[in-house]
Amino acid sequence: MENTAKKRIFSGIQPSGELTLGSYMGAIRNWTVLQDAYDCVYCIVDLHTITVRQNPADLRRRCMAQLAQYVACGLDPEKSILFIQSHVPEHAELSWILGCYTQFGELSRMTQFKQKSQRHADNINAGLFTYPVLMAADILLYQADLVPVGADQKQHVELCRDIALRFNHIYGDIFTIPEPFIPEIGARVMSLNHPEDKMSKSDPEGCVFLLDKPEDIKRKFKRAVTDSEAHIDYNPEKQPGVSNLLSIYCAATGKAMPDALAQFDGQGYGNLKSAVGEIVIETLRPIREETERLLKDKAYLENIYKTGAERASRIARRTLLKAHKKLGFLPR
Repeated sequence: MENTAKKRIFSGIQPSGELTLGSYMGAIRNWTVLQDAYDCVYCIVDLHTITVRQNPADLRRRCMAQLAQYVACGLDPEKSILFIQSHVPEHAELSWILGCYTQFGELSRMTQFKQKSQRHADNINAGLFTYPVLMAADILLYQADLVPVGADQKQHVELCRDIALRFNHIYGDIFTIPEPFIPEIGARVMSLNHPEDKMSKSDPEGCVFLLDKPEDIKRKFKRAVTDSEAHIDYNPEKQPGVSNLLSIYCAATGKAMPDALAQFDGQGYGNLKSAVGEIVIETLRPIREETERLLKDKAYLENIYKTGAERASRIARRTLLKAHKKLGFLPR
């Protein structure tokens, strides 16, 4: 029986590439903390990835690797529901229903649609346009109270709330109205090459991946962009590269920024890069090693995602059938 006493959290990450240091420090590490206080549903959102053409074999591999990394990072399949989005068909079905209660103008104003349309000008498909409706279905299916989000996804959660409120106004209280949730702990990790931008898997040399080898991590930090100021200070506007390195160091060590600044006072950028690289290597080492171990146990991972899909489906089906009844569909 699912635990309904706690508030429920839903979140997911696309398997469109390898998980990054930013994914870990900004999201997954927080998820491991939340699973003790909340009823957590964590998804690998593979349906969202196909707005961009994917190699099928790579997508299957990344889904399995992402699940292994979720567990290696500390997500407990006994405490949290871990599953793959396409294994719960209610996501796609509710998405169609919600699409009929979403206005064209609302979707056309989505910032991410405009950005992705520019990046993928040769493939501006309907899925790219209706992506936020599927995201709303992901959240509303599980009657989520809270949705951990970064600034780039907040607009989508706001649209999700608008859709749910519109549907509820017509048919009664079918959906829980979710709130965006910004955890107290977390870090916004920026690109090592372009520190004014968020760390992204689309920029491999400016991005540290959870499964990177120590020598690759060391090399990437050694090449990290700094500046010509020649002193270490936390000033994201004037010294974005140095500030990013300091933020990563604090997130990895748990140190407060004033303590980190005192530690590196009078030192050069080379020392800072080396120290941050080493602490990141040691932070990610157990995750990489445990992921490698888990990937050798395919049966264990398959059991996690199959059991997770069954648990997720029980919740999702109840929500979908409530919506069906209100819409006037004949019972199945």
